[in-house]
Amino acid sequence: MKEIIFVKKSPMKAIYRLATFLLLAVLLQSCSSSKNIAYFQDTIASSAAQKFEPVLQPDDVLNIVISSENPEIAAPYNLKTVVFQGNTESSVAQERLQTYLIDQTGFIELPMVGKVKLAGLTRTEAVNELKKVLTDHIKDPIINLRIVNFKVSILGEVAKPGVYTIQSERVTLVEALALAGDLTIYGKRNDILLIREKEGVKTMQRIDITKSDFINSPYYYLTQNDVVYIEPNKTRVNSSVIGPNIAVGISALSLVVTILALTIK
Repeated sequence: MKEIIFVKKSPMKAIYRLATFLLLAVLLQSCSSSKNIAYFQDTIASSAAQKFEPVLQPDDVLNIVISSENPEIAAPYNLKTVVFQGNTESSVAQERLQTYLIDQTGFIELPMVGKVKLAGLTRTEAVNELKKVLTDHIKDPIINLRIVNFKVSILGEVAKPGVYTIQSERVTLVEALALAGDLTIYGKRNDILLIREKEGVKTMQRIDITKSDFINSPYYYLTQNDVVYIEPNKTRVNSSVIGPNIAVGISALSLVVTILALTIK
């Protein structure tokens, strides 16, 4: 009859294996590739200058100032409105130029002229169109036009998500992200979603800002009412399931195991 010998495993080996496993888990949690974080990783030899102008669309609010050699002739087109600021007891009245709203059919209502279609035109084209319709009313009119409600929305994994009003009517995707405080470490930089509406049709485009070639794309400059959404990466998704402090918990547990190992030894 053969003698059966039971070999008692050392508890130290089991503890060391567990500690090694936990340390590897912490290291894997902390490792990250710069390829998923850095912007403009490749370089381009040159970039052609883009002539970008926003295209006017319904619901745009326009500030239109019309001037001429004779101010009295241009006055009817520069209507003023009274705005009260402050509370009812100490309110201050201020005069401001009346703005023009592009309606859902793409027209504005211009005094003494009637309806003028501006939707679908760039700022330069709109100025030329206004000059053309004013030819019979004003000699050599000077027109200053700007969009006063030009805005973009930045959502998702950014420091300060929200709706941002742009004063210059010309903003790049990078500038808009800077306004929102840049992407968090959990944002996908290679798969940014841009939602854009053109002529009533919404389109969606994926943009990779880790590559430099997007600078020459039609999506480098944002247009009125663009929505930029930054999706969470795998680290953020996983942390929502197992908790954002998992790495801290693993580190604390590995420390306890190490202390136990030294105590037993």
